[in-house]
Amino acid sequence: MTDMLMDIEDLSVGYAVQGGTLHALRHVSLIVRPHEVLGIMGESGCGKSTLAAAMINLLGPNARVTSGAVRYRGRDILTLPVEEQRRLRGRHIAMVFQDPMTAFSPVLTIGQQLVDYQNNSTTTDDRKSRALAMLESVGIADAARCLRLYPHELSGGMRQRAAIAAALTMQPDVLVADEPTTALDVTMEAQVIHLLRALQQDFQGAVVVVTHHLGVIAELCDRVAVMYAGEVVEEGAVDDIFHAPRHPYTAALIACDPATLVAGSGPLPTIAGRLPDLRAPPVACAFAPRCTHATEVCRNTAPPRVTLPNGQSALCHLVTA
Repeated sequence: MTDMLMDIEDLSVGYAVQGGTLHALRHVSLIVRPHEVLGIMGESGCGKSTLAAAMINLLGPNARVTSGAVRYRGRDILTLPVEEQRRLRGRHIAMVFQDPMTAFSPVLTIGQQLVDYQNNSTTTDDRKSRALAMLESVGIADAARCLRLYPHELSGGMRQRAAIAAALTMQPDVLVADEPTTALDVTMEAQVIHLLRALQQDFQGAVVVVTHHLGVIAELCDRVAVMYAGEVVEEGAVDDIFHAPRHPYTAALIACDPATLVAGSGPLPTIAGRLPDLRAPPVACAFAPRCTHATEVCRNTAPPRVTLPNGQSALCHLVTA
């Protein structure tokens, strides 16, 4: 299909842990389209970061892909030779990590690292000029001075901006941002959200944002996939999901968002219970033990995936087309 940059099909990933295999992703299917921002949201432990790592095949040594494919422009990244995977990373699919300190070597200047990231045949002067231009494009004041600084000499917000600049130096088709605002205060968070949106429109690629912050999803994304217990339980346009969630888990998440509450209306709502043990994932609906609407069929039978006329889909017995 020409409207796909990436196609994740039936992806399952397990981690070898004490007591067996933790099934972090279970039959995940998603499409990343050109010129869009796709959000991946859910509670901690739902598989969001594992999905992000799988998109560039940077899974941990104890991880094993048990089914599925991750295709970039029709080529399955998971089966490519190692050297071809390395050529794809950065040049075509880039990643911004949650903690920008882990993205940089502490013993090299920001400028040296931005130059090194540009592993192409241009001259050193050209790479230095592009490094300067990229820092300026992400809104870093006095970018020439920043090039001479080491990572620890930058504030958290400046480091995250520099990390985004580094990821974009090779003008990738897909930028994967794993919790890019978690380590920032609310002021810097808002700036990074608007920066990512502006950059996406400028470089015309796709952005995949992994976050548990509903405000980031609402402000930044075009589409959203909601994950629970390693599965995509709901997917659709951001406006559809936030205004008319169909899966009870999505509705419960949105109800817990402080931004949706009236001041003085009482304590912050929570979702009772906890995630299931994914060393022995449930055969039936994984959310049923925590769902206030669950029926016997929810507790005993795997739910179907129902697609609505607007393209919104949900993995739930209670949803009808």
